[in-house]
Amino acid sequence: MTTWPRNPTLCEINTWAWLGQLSREAGRRVTLDSVPDAEIERLAALGFDGVWLMGVWQRSDESRRMAREHPGLQNDYRKAVPDFTQGDVVGSPFSVAAYRVDPVLGGDAALSTLRQRLAERGIRLVLDFVPNHLARDHAWTSEHPEWLVQGDPELIAREPHNYFAVDAADRRRIYAHGRDPHFSGWTDTVQVDYRSAGARRAMADVLLSIAERCDGARCDMAMLVTRDVFLRTWGREFDPPRAEFWPAAVTDVRAQHPGFLLLAEVYWDLEWDLLEQGFNYAYDKRLYDRLIESDATKVRQHLAAGLDYQRRLARFTENHDESRAVCAFGAERSLAAAALTYTLPGLRLFHEGQLDGWQTKLPVQLGRRAAEPAKPEVAAFFQRLLAALRHPIFRDGDWQPLEPVAAEAGDDSYRRIVAHRWSLGEAHRLVCVNLSPERARAQVAAGIPELAGRKRRIVDLLAEPARAGSGDTLATDLLVDLPGYGYHAFDVRAE
Repeated sequence: MTTWPRNPTLCEINTWAWLGQLSREAGRRVTLDSVPDAEIERLAALGFDGVWLMGVWQRSDESRRMAREHPGLQNDYRKAVPDFTQGDVVGSPFSVAAYRVDPVLGGDAALSTLRQRLAERGIRLVLDFVPNHLARDHAWTSEHPEWLVQGDPELIAREPHNYFAVDAADRRRIYAHGRDPHFSGWTDTVQVDYRSAGARRAMADVLLSIAERCDGARCDMAMLVTRDVFLRTWGREFDPPRAEFWPAAVTDVRAQHPGFLLLAEVYWDLEWDLLEQGFNYAYDKRLYDRLIESDATKVRQHLAAGLDYQRRLARFTENHDESRAVCAFGAERSLAAAALTYTLPGLRLFHEGQLDGWQTKLPVQLGRRAAEPAKPEVAAFFQRLLAALRHPIFRDGDWQPLEPVAAEAGDDSYRRIVAHRWSLGEAHRLVCVNLSPERARAQVAAGIPELAGRKRRIVDLLAEPARAGSGDTLATDLLVDLPGYGYHAFDVRAE
């Protein structure tokens, strides 16, 4: 398999629900090694560089039991799958009992077969790494308690939502649940103690074992195991002092798997910290939030950061944690947000069902999803967008943000527009998006001097009909007139 492109496209798939849907369509049980050829061809035809199979690892029996009994989750299940049964509740994919492929999905050998079939079609495989915690019934609670954060009777009495007890043969131990410091613990998990050198080595070995079986890892809540965040949450110094997990673990992985891609789920403005610690890409949640706010000025400010930073962000308008884009933004605005987001540099993360405008957010504890029809206008848009993104210019070209200015004196609607340009050899793309519901006009400095004095053709890759005009004008400024939530992705070339 060749190396990843500079700006790859990645599709997140809920593995358990995906295989369930394929099984119902095929009228037989489908596991990872028996995914129909037509499904793999479909993914290849869409042009994805990789698929992230979310939730392949063995799930915890205890997590499954808790998910089935959790009163607060029942309404979520019912909203997503009105006829759900307890058998549909398979437990959280982020409460990992063991880093081996769940037998229900076909096991490790089945994953290996699927990886080879994907590679034959140019698709790389990404899997989960959940570094912060394990399932509360993981073997380490009995075999390696020293690698887990422990508490005492006073702590569990004071914070029963953050600690739990395990009765072992020799003694009763109290463990901490995995935590984000801003919230109570995830009650189906146990917290790994990164202050321990042994725990860090053991988790690095887990990451190495994952790298043997795929081409990249999406690392859940990666910032939680950095030294600074961990000490703010749990106190006491690392052994040895000043140690960090990620730099050493990444070095080990890259020594054995040089092309392995590491994607950090990260928040709290810690993206650059994780990139400096070795990650290829980090979640760009800030862009997502500013798009939700429809604040074009803040979006432009965000895109003004250095190119080294922009190229290493993972862009998305939905994933399994966020609401479906057509619900979070509204159908029309979701397409404008996508037109901007996915034509930016960095990793482009798509979510299964997003390309068809699905509206139902599936709880990660469910292994079955309800059938949902496609929205034709959304599907048609994404067909055009993904076709445009397959061109080398969006994968390996040079990118530059553009600053719109007033189309005429007194017209400040230009502030609603975000624009940028790609170049690769003689190929050029100009992207302009109106992030407001109102009409917006702007002059955009296209900056393509090599087209001066030459006849040129402009084709909007995201809408019809094609547009044409004089190259002299385009070499300096482009007048853009966009309806509310309108967008253009112009292919500009000399005739």
